[in-house]
Amino acid sequence: MHCISLPSSHLLLHSPAKTTLKLACHVSPRMFFNDSTTNNNSGSTNGFSLIKNVSKLLWGASLPPGILISTVRTAWTSTWQIMMSQLAPSDPSGAYTRPLSKFRLNPTAATTKLHLYVGLPCPWAHRTLIVRALKGLEEAVPVSVAGHGLDGSWEFKDVPDKDNDILVPTMDRVNGCRNLKEVYRLRKGGYDGRATVPMLWDVEKKEVVCNESYDIIEFFNSGLNELAQHPGLDLSPVELKEEIEEWNRVIYPNVNNGVYRCGFAQSQEAYDVAVSGLFSTLDRIDDHLGSSRYLCGDRLTLADICLFTTLIRFDLVYNVLFKCTKKKLLEYTNLHAYMRDIYQIPKVAATCNFLEIMDGYYRMLFPLNPGSIRPVMPSVCEHEFLSRPSKRESMSSVGKRVQHVL
Repeated sequence: MHCISLPSSHLLLHSPAKTTLKLACHVSPRMFFNDSTTNNNSGSTNGFSLIKNVSKLLWGASLPPGILISTVRTAWTSTWQIMMSQLAPSDPSGAYTRPLSKFRLNPTAATTKLHLYVGLPCPWAHRTLIVRALKGLEEAVPVSVAGHGLDGSWEFKDVPDKDNDILVPTMDRVNGCRNLKEVYRLRKGGYDGRATVPMLWDVEKKEVVCNESYDIIEFFNSGLNELAQHPGLDLSPVELKEEIEEWNRVIYPNVNNGVYRCGFAQSQEAYDVAVSGLFSTLDRIDDHLGSSRYLCGDRLTLADICLFTTLIRFDLVYNVLFKCTKKKLLEYTNLHAYMRDIYQIPKVAATCNFLEIMDGYYRMLFPLNPGSIRPVMPSVCEHEFLSRPSKRESMSSVGKRVQHVL
């Protein structure tokens, strides 16, 4: 599982050929230019004013003619379908089908000089950041954080770190590339496929080790213990492995990928199926968490990490942008407290940059939000609210086991 970026070629907007509009009437300059035009405002403001005044001239205060609305709607729908076919491939029913990861992990082929590439909006990359932090692999596996580019790609930029307690986008700290696609192309034989995060890079061989998130978190959990500051923390113990896999089989298709199946659905039928599966699964998990601190009892596991990175984005993004509107996560008493419980584990909050998450979705997914307007952050998603006591420690016989390990 990974986060994709829109190919830049699909977001280029070409200006139509210049045309001359001849009107059989006398037009005063005042009809086209208002005060804002003469006050040295930006070109975009002037352009909007011109369009607004031409609209008034053509049809006054009434709505545009039906034929124009119909033509624009048809053109936009066709363009949207073309963009969505590249951003979110679908099956014949219009249901989103996530592309498979290209590079799967071969632990024996990887060296110990590794570098992690992530993007902060991406829930799949977020998994790797959390496990890396909990295991204490920050020094052993340095990270470069890509930000969202205006063309939909992952690009590197030097963002001032105003808050030392939270991750922010960075420059490429190992290869010095401008964007993630350039990093992928450094590998032997090059690469022209989708440049996705997370991506684990072999510094010595200049090769992609893996871009499948679950492979990476399993590897971080047990494959680098000799380099980890907390080798005793096991997020996938043998005795719970089968139960973890059972939860993953439920959570991945219906929740992790389920929110994307809602947001990227290209037919009403596909959306209805996805949203039904999403909320019936959330209902089931909420009920289970009424008597269990974590998914597998008293112990935090990889299954919890995978669920958390979707839950932390739910009211922030998915409820609105992906049309997951039946309920807010806040309405699930157990799920919301469970999410706060994990958020409050040391080092987890530092991996959650909410403004970057919102920008990455609302400003990067152009087909879903053409205006690129980012809504105000819900107050329930702010750090202060998420830091309120979850009171779930009393449900666990081992209490603050994770905190003691860290």
